[in-house]
Amino acid sequence: MKRIVILGGGFAGIAVAQRLERRLRPDEAEIVLISRENFSLFTPMLPEVASGALDVRQVATPVRSQLKRTRFILAEFTALDVAKREVAFTHVLSGESDRSTYDELVLGLGSSISTFGLPGVAEHAFPLKTLEDAGTLRNRLMWLLERADATADAGARKRLLTIVVVGGGFTGVETAGELSDLLHSVARFYPNVAAGDAHIVLAEGGATLLPGLPAKMGVYATRALRRHGVEVRVGVPVTSASEDALDLADGSSIATATIVWSAGVKPSPAIAAAAIPHGKGGAVITAQDMSVPGFDGLWALGDAAAIPDGRGGSYPPTAQHAVREGPVLADNLVARLRGEATRPFRFSSLGMMASVGGRRAVAQLPGDYVLTGFPAWFLWRGYYLSRLPGLDRKLRVAFEWALDLLFPRDIAVLRVYLDGLRAEP
Repeated sequence: MKRIVILGGGFAGIAVAQRLERRLRPDEAEIVLISRENFSLFTPMLPEVASGALDVRQVATPVRSQLKRTRFILAEFTALDVAKREVAFTHVLSGESDRSTYDELVLGLGSSISTFGLPGVAEHAFPLKTLEDAGTLRNRLMWLLERADATADAGARKRLLTIVVVGGGFTGVETAGELSDLLHSVARFYPNVAAGDAHIVLAEGGATLLPGLPAKMGVYATRALRRHGVEVRVGVPVTSASEDALDLADGSSIATATIVWSAGVKPSPAIAAAAIPHGKGGAVITAQDMSVPGFDGLWALGDAAAIPDGRGGSYPPTAQHAVREGPVLADNLVARLRGEATRPFRFSSLGMMASVGGRRAVAQLPGDYVLTGFPAWFLWRGYYLSRLPGLDRKLRVAFEWALDLLFPRDIAVLRVYLDGLRAEP
């Protein structure tokens, strides 16, 4: 029986496996999914986890609960041998090395944070890509508030409570808005912290926030964040970071104890090391049907792939594309196994949305129509809720959102993430 191996348990990998389970007979192929986590993460909600609006478990759905007959292996992919049609991996819990052969291999490992090699960024910035990142950042913010409340030095207090978010894309904009909401929500619990002590800065090297989208979206996001107390600085790239400051290309420096990095991503390092064709940024080059040219039985999708869009470019690495690439790739795998023709992936974006804090958002709808304010925020929440896997997650998140309208954010320090703080601020 043929063996189909899927690397990665994110949006793309889960979508492939679920479609294969529906399309393939049990005796037609064995489906194996390898992932370093036993859950899939709803990454668009990570800023809300970092700000305490949602609990960490509410954005994580167990892989096994989403699949019926796929064999799941909790392991980290380490190497690919295309000549032998073999993948190497390390079991997460035991640390033992293992290998698996494949007839068809799907690369859906997603992406990791890119610091662009800027000095000090990897050492001193806090990424926001994983569940651990969100939990660590939330704990960090609570430490900052506790330390600031305990110090009588006004300068030290201001540095502790100046939080710089780097990157003006969706994650950066939503993180800045969420952190501002958090500080406004819990300020009354810290009597020694004055209203002007807490300061959120959003730094974007490009000319506008939300680059690549209609200009009025970036303009609205900038205006809304500034009204919410966020300082927005655009057009000045970052040059370096240190333990107590972020340096910018215009020679200025922002004194801060916490830098949140959301300025760039790159494909998984394990994929970058494989002897297969890579494009800009290290993404795997594919044909329009998501097969890798010149490598029989090899496929790629999601953040790890550069899939031609038919207009001279590639599809963007977004969740809405990943969940639609998965079923098409699965259908192509089925077609290949049955000797039929594959079909190209074609999809037009349904639009993009970003929350800017204060129950406001900005949304690009089909036809480049832009919706702003509370209606966009309501649409943003409704769409995210509809895309969460599992009725139990939907109900839990809806309940937490309802409570957030009535009560302040939780300020408890979760010591399970204490090791991730690196050092107290």
